[in-house]
Amino acid sequence: MASSKSRVQRKTQANAPSHSKRKMLSAHLSSELRDRYGVRAARLCKGDTVAVVRGEEDVRGTEGKVLEVFTKTGRVSVEGVTINQADGTATVRPVHASNLIITKLNTEDQWRMDSLSKKKEAEK
Repeated sequence: MASSKSRVQRKTQANAPSHSKRKMLSAHLSSELRDRYGVRAARLCKGDTVAVVRGEEDVRGTEGKVLEVFTKTGRVSVEGVTINQADGTATVRPVHASNLIITKLNTEDQWRMDSLSKKKEAEK
């Protein structure tokens, strides 16, 4: 970011184009995945298994699959993380990507797996 002011940084992030916001949707990898791929963080994709490490006590510690990724808000919906609405129905509660740790990657996307392995090769 160019500015040191918090509000200008938030404004820049909120008004960023969608291809830039997609890059902001990344989370840290677990220590096992970090050793395997040689990368600290990766972008969140639908189907990844994540653990919630920050947030309210009822949400923290929950592990589940990513159901949906909201690039506009920078949040994801995680299986098992719900909130009760006023009428009593449970709906998905979006969690910010920075509050998650990826414990298992979705390996269906070959392009994603190639890019992770290339980063490990570049490190050597």
